[in-house]
Amino acid sequence: MKELFKNPQTFIFAILGGLFPAIFWLWFWLREEDEQYKEPRGLIVLSFILGGILVFLAISLEKASIIYVPGSALQVIIWASIEEILKFLGVLCIFVSSRAINRPIDYPMYFIAVALGFAACENILYLVHPLATDGTVVGLLTGNLRFLGSTLLHAIASGMVGSSLGMAFYLKQYRGVYLLCGLILAIVLHSTFNFFIMKGSGENFLSVFGLLWVVAIISILIFEKLKRMGNYLNPTTQ
Repeated sequence: MKELFKNPQTFIFAILGGLFPAIFWLWFWLREEDEQYKEPRGLIVLSFILGGILVFLAISLEKASIIYVPGSALQVIIWASIEEILKFLGVLCIFVSSRAINRPIDYPMYFIAVALGFAACENILYLVHPLATDGTVVGLLTGNLRFLGSTLLHAIASGMVGSSLGMAFYLKQYRGVYLLCGLILAIVLHSTFNFFIMKGSGENFLSVFGLLWVVAIISILIFEKLKRMGNYLNPTTQ
């Protein structure tokens, strides 16, 4: 953190580098909402901010996990699990404190908002050191532009959990099962991304980024399904 006080410009570039991709993806996914039933923007912003705060709790838990699982592949899965579960708990706080959910598509929207806030803060912290030591351009390229892939990863992984709950909108007795399946899929995707990034080659990054886009396309198709499901609540909506 000393670099921040020596060169405030570093912090500014880190904030921009972390926030811009997250804000872009938030705009992208919010476009998938029903035009007539958009979520309150204040609640979306609150979800985004809450996601950023959760990063610091995740860091503490991940550091603590090193004591029990030092330097193993299992540690990657544990870290992915910690992040996905914390994001779910963050969304749960939003749901409990408000009546935000009234259509199937609402679930992934809030999950994605929390996830992108988480990704933005995580990327800011990630970028601070490379920018401080390598300069602006080189710093942004360090790690094969990891922060771009990480932002999309968080959105898609949490979106999968939200979509799972959305699919169970009319099946309340099975929501626990759908939630568990969504979390498992999110953790598997998150862990796979981390394993590829740890290998550190450009080919690996391009491969996993391509995989993320395949999953993103599938997610968009699922969102369309959730929007059609929401029409059952209002048969006049076409």
